[in-house]
Amino acid sequence: MNTVLQKLRFLASEITLGSLIAILSVFTAVASYQGSMADSEQTANNVLGQQRLTDANAEYLTANQLIVYDYQLYDGWYTNDNEEKANYYLENFSEELQARIAANAQDIFDEVYYEAMYTEANSLFAEANAFFEKAEAWNKRGDALQLVMLITAVGLAFAAWASLLKEESNMRLLFAILSIGMFIYGVLAYLSVPTVAA
Repeated sequence: MNTVLQKLRFLASEITLGSLIAILSVFTAVASYQGSMADSEQTANNVLGQQRLTDANAEYLTANQLIVYDYQLYDGWYTNDNEEKANYYLENFSEELQARIAANAQDIFDEVYYEAMYTEANSLFAEANAFFEKAEAWNKRGDALQLVMLITAVGLAFAAWASLLKEESNMRLLFAILSIGMFIYGVLAYLSVPTVAA
């Protein structure tokens, strides 16, 4: 047993512990910085998503009002027997309603009409969803980097405590081994951090 401990003592040497402290300090700082950047990107995408969602809701309400207006104009046009007044109604139809009358006068308020009226709102809803999905991807990246930072900080603490103990102490060797283990675990966790497409 003593020969095994003697062979492992180099893991608790000053150079090994000093290297671990330096590497783990830099690794922790990098993970912290990247996590902070991921949080910033998450926030930016959430704000953009909220803006698009607000615009989409406004466009949706505008489209609803235009549809109601088209219904009113159509009723006025349909029930009117005065050609001059009928032309007034006809000229004030939305472009979408005029296009549907030209395409199919029998079924003008169909799916195609509604899709055309809600095109802008639906486009903005899709943009909002895309921003929210990207924000969630940045959130997952940030969470993973926070875990890396935690792992490397624990490894750094083990290395620091090991360096304070006497060289012949078995606790020094144990803390050094734990620090190396946390470093390896941190590297593996870092390699599994999800990336976010541009």
